[in-house]
Amino acid sequence: MPDNPVTITSVTSQYATQVARDLESNTKEQERISVEISALQAQLKILQDDQNVLHSIQKTLGGRPASAPSTPEPSTSLPQQASGKNTTTRRAPSKTAAKAPSAKTAPQAKKEKAQGAESKAATASVQPTLIALVRSHLDQQKEPRSAAEVTSALAEAHPQRTIKSTVVRTTLENLVAKNQAQRSKQGGSVFYTSVALQAATQEAPAPVLPQTEQDSSKGEKAGAVSS
Repeated sequence: MPDNPVTITSVTSQYATQVARDLESNTKEQERISVEISALQAQLKILQDDQNVLHSIQKTLGGRPASAPSTPEPSTSLPQQASGKNTTTRRAPSKTAAKAPSAKTAPQAKKEKAQGAESKAATASVQPTLIALVRSHLDQQKEPRSAAEVTSALAEAHPQRTIKSTVVRTTLENLVAKNQAQRSKQGGSVFYTSVALQAATQEAPAPVLPQTEQDSSKGEKAGAVSS
């Protein structure tokens, strides 16, 4: 008795679906392995470049170069798919290995870096603090100055430094809190004056008149009394 055509068609459809799934899984697995091989090849290339650089440095230092082991490159051929076609090998983009500095330039670079750090440290130690600059600027002024005026003057006198108005205002308030400066208001603006300058102005003696002017003054007083 011949088989039922419906049954044969159903079984064939099931086999076709299973084969398609297996073929898709096989293809994905080949692609995954191909990517891993490409990544390993890139890592191997980097290690080989590093090895060559290290051999060069060892030779420069006078050491005995070690024998470089021969590293065969792995085969990148992939098995054929179930359809009989060869898959194209995918290669990851090659990464350029960073070259190590030569034995001659490395000590020189370290020396220059150390000299640069020492120069920066010396410059930082020589520069006065901001509070010293603000206090010195106020001592040199004969009139009250606002925070904006102090900031502008210091920025012009020290262009190599970053001086902000908010920091200068805070510094001026600290000087006021330490009784090293006085604060006054004129309208809606705040001005600051050096305490040392104000004290010197208050303690300055009255100007001494010459002898002729003193005599003239006494004569005028005497005339006024007699009249």
